[in-house]
Amino acid sequence: MTGAGGGWRRSEPLRRRGRAALAALLLCAVQGGAAAPARPILVTAWTHAEPESPEYGAVKAAADAFNRRQHTYRVEFLPSMRRDFPTWVHHQAANGSLPCLLDIDGPYLAEFAWPQDFQPIDRFVPRKMLDDFLPSVVEQGRYQGRLYSLGQFESGLVLWGNLRYLRAVGARIPTLKAPWRLDEFEQVLARLAATGKFAYPLTMAFYNGRGDEFITYAYSPILQGFGGDLIDRGPHGTAKGVLDGPRSLAAVRRIRHWFDAGWAGVRDSPDDLEKGRVALAWNGHWHYRSARQALGRDLVVLPLPDFGRGVKTGMGSWAWAISSTCPAPEGAWAFMADLLSTEGILRMTNLNGAVPARRSALRRSPLYGAGGPLHLVVRQLELGGVPRPATPAYGSLSQEFRNAIVNIVMGGDAQTELSNAADRIDREIAAHDGYPYP
Repeated sequence: MTGAGGGWRRSEPLRRRGRAALAALLLCAVQGGAAAPARPILVTAWTHAEPESPEYGAVKAAADAFNRRQHTYRVEFLPSMRRDFPTWVHHQAANGSLPCLLDIDGPYLAEFAWPQDFQPIDRFVPRKMLDDFLPSVVEQGRYQGRLYSLGQFESGLVLWGNLRYLRAVGARIPTLKAPWRLDEFEQVLARLAATGKFAYPLTMAFYNGRGDEFITYAYSPILQGFGGDLIDRGPHGTAKGVLDGPRSLAAVRRIRHWFDAGWAGVRDSPDDLEKGRVALAWNGHWHYRSARQALGRDLVVLPLPDFGRGVKTGMGSWAWAISSTCPAPEGAWAFMADLLSTEGILRMTNLNGAVPARRSALRRSPLYGAGGPLHLVVRQLELGGVPRPATPAYGSLSQEFRNAIVNIVMGGDAQTELSNAADRIDREIAAHDGYPYP
């Protein structure tokens, strides 16, 4: 299996009986046999968040409060590698070293659910609680009909605009009910470019380059807007004829045209919008705070264009899961439920600015609630959110797509690059016999 960094492979899933035996041994070791534990049962945890980040501070504070409030379990966050976190988790899973609880980026879930590194959590989640989550959050946490993860927050992709520049060229301000279509979007770009004010009027955040998940997250909705996709989402799950099919090809050639026309730049910068170097930015919800601080009332939040199949947006984010080797899954869930409470979600999202994962939290969010400056992000998710494919081959798929896009924008032939990427993805899937589910 290939993780986010590429090259990591396991030949087959670990078997349930082996995991169950290991879990039983660990439970006995932790509990000291059948007798009641003299001390709280340890629930180990990892997070991808950097120790100095607000996200880490929030989960650590939640663990400290949980430990004070009850004495059956004690949650302890252990040091974890943060660079190429998914690949490192794969390595630790292979040698049985996962903690009880950890977070993982949503699109990589299937890579851990398929070999049974994670255990389903359906039995823990009350129906009333599950119904309160955004459908997209629940969808990204499912694999083969079972629920494996739930997150505190969701993500969303929009166009950030400088209203002053858009008005100067007479651009119509789009809405979700009346978004820009392809021709109008390109007309606006052409008019902005014609002013001579910009080296390029649109930043596509291309600075993320080959090593980042952003390109798959942000550019694959363009394929879906043209009617294409990264992979066949049916039973066969192959990329050939889909990633390199006519609709995906048309979308990628259009992306290339934006760069060739000088409307987007291959050497764009993270602060292009804030510095007034562009009029539009194709980026995620996390861009709001810096853009708002820099542009004030000139900042406008716009829906993504409709390329023929409705507005499509990237979605998915980090979510919590319980490992299959966890000796105390009930304790892991007790803390996870605390993180996923309405209050726990609001504490986190008020810090990191992400989309609250539950409707009850959304209603109380100053950013995303009705009338909030980012409510459009939520409405767009409801209407056009498309999850990245739930396949154990996702790490390989994402890397191949990123590389193909970079090569195409830099001058490579679109058909050749997409076909080569599709071939490599399908070889990865065939090497695992199509990832049969035990």
